[in-house]
Amino acid sequence: MTYTVNCSILLTDLPLLERPAAAKAAGFDAVEFWWPFASPTPAQDEIDAFVAAIEDAGVQLTGLNFFAGDMPAGDRGVLSDPARSQEFRDNLDVVTGIGERLGTRAFNALYGRRVDGVPAEEQDALGAENLALAAAAVDRIGGTVLLEPVSGAEGFPILTARDALDVIARVESAGGPGTVKLLADFYHLSVNGDDVAAVIEAHAPDFGHIQIADAPGRGEPGTGDLPLAEWLERSRELGYTGQIGLEYKATSATPFAWLDESGSGR
Repeated sequence: MTYTVNCSILLTDLPLLERPAAAKAAGFDAVEFWWPFASPTPAQDEIDAFVAAIEDAGVQLTGLNFFAGDMPAGDRGVLSDPARSQEFRDNLDVVTGIGERLGTRAFNALYGRRVDGVPAEEQDALGAENLALAAAAVDRIGGTVLLEPVSGAEGFPILTARDALDVIARVESAGGPGTVKLLADFYHLSVNGDDVAAVIEAHAPDFGHIQIADAPGRGEPGTGDLPLAEWLERSRELGYTGQIGLEYKATSATPFAWLDESGSGR
């Protein structure tokens, strides 16, 4: 397997800009991040410092989230919210610029919670429109937009693979470039009650990305009861060729020891 470390949820005992080097020291050549800035349009010196941290560490930034609001406060995306849609649109050129500088080609667009007082149909129409805009923006650098079912966020409407695929179909039917793909996070899908094995059988070759954590608890593989190794092996057998994002909460001081124990390599 080829793994990429999500440095927004792992190695959090270190300042954010020190985490790429820590991932490299732990034996990894690739990292991914949620949006690493407070604003959708950070100052140029903030962007330059982030880019330098990746380059100086000698790792590849394989994935980056679009601006998703204040995640610690509970936001899970702004692209379907009429009051915040412009923040997402303002973020597109920034994300594309970072991707172009670092060779990043996968960009996760969190859909957003339902907004009270706004018809769901209006939110979904706006969501599809903004996903199409994002796909067109990153398509210029050969990029892919990822759409992810999420658990644990009340009012988040995309819970299963089918929910995400229906949105993707809507984007494509409206003339999108066809570069919006399912982010199959096996933890979120499982916790939401989806049939992960069936999703793999039906869609593995078309996954835009896979992320893993065990359940219950969202810890590293082996801390729960999900058959992650089996699911990953089957995804590969069926044609998934991408990397595996490690997006779990460390439960010990050695959060990558399970890789050595499993003989999976890094």
